[in-house]
Amino acid sequence: MPKPQVPLSPARRLVVVLAYDGLCTFEFGVAVEIFGLPRPEMGEAWYRFAVAGLDPGPMRAEGGVRILADGGLDLFEQAGTIVVPGWRGPGMPVPEPLVTALRAAAERGARILSICSGVFVLAASGLLEGRRATTHWRHARALAERHPGIRFVPDVLYVDEGAILTSAGSAAGIDLCLHLVRRDFGAAAANRVARRLVVPPHRDGAQAQIVAEPVPVVHEAARLGPLLDAMRAEPGRDWPIATLATRAGMSRRTLLRRFSAATGTTPARWLLGLRLDRARDLLEQPDRALEAVAEAAGFATAATLRRHFRRRFSVTPSAYRAGATTNTNGAPEDA
Repeated sequence: MPKPQVPLSPARRLVVVLAYDGLCTFEFGVAVEIFGLPRPEMGEAWYRFAVAGLDPGPMRAEGGVRILADGGLDLFEQAGTIVVPGWRGPGMPVPEPLVTALRAAAERGARILSICSGVFVLAASGLLEGRRATTHWRHARALAERHPGIRFVPDVLYVDEGAILTSAGSAAGIDLCLHLVRRDFGAAAANRVARRLVVPPHRDGAQAQIVAEPVPVVHEAARLGPLLDAMRAEPGRDWPIATLATRAGMSRRTLLRRFSAATGTTPARWLLGLRLDRARDLLEQPDRALEAVAEAAGFATAATLRRHFRRRFSVTPSAYRAGATTNTNGAPEDA
């Protein structure tokens, strides 16, 4: 079982997720999936989980679901981590009892995490004043206008301010929760949980939320589409800008402009992402030496692979391989 980076006391291991009438179902499910499922392979030091209800009785969740909580806001008094999974809407008031409970928990030292529109609850509680925070791009203007004291960070997946953490859109909540697992238990543990979820073990918090034009427009698909496919097929090949421009039938300047519009990044960064994905796949084959993985993925040396891999995934290739191929008993980890 992976050891916590800083051992969590039994009290600190309790994760309490807020439930409320009108609950955002997906965001709530993210917290349950990461922190609430039984994970005996992680040992006794793993998280404990509870649901704190803001409203009495069965609470409605989006999609016609009804939620019964384990208790009320008094559960915050015991929590090491509190998750606010979305909110009813940017303009919806936050009840004073919830504000009071969150402030008390923060003063006591609890970590408080919001997913998507849950940031408005933290903002109403005054917990984000003077801090960096983010939310879904659709709510960015509302957050900035309603709470000018927040140092809003646009176009990122999540922001970690230590005891206060905020994520962008709903799926970015997965990235933030895995980031917290990585903080608490290390990269191998986060990688193991991510593998069970069948999601990437790490997406950098600074990664953009959206790409302005995710696919080439029709009249350019015939040129950029095959080029992107060729790069995907041979990520280990050398792809200088001149070669890319020639294959696409464009000038260098036009190629760079069109490539950025289609992918949201430069050819070099996009190719690096392909190579890292390729390396990650190859690392799941335990019989391949690291040098061979580096060469096949297009990195000049194993040292170069280590540097880029750690920078992108916050884990070494060796640690990733250990987490991807074994569980605590040394048997293959299921997906």
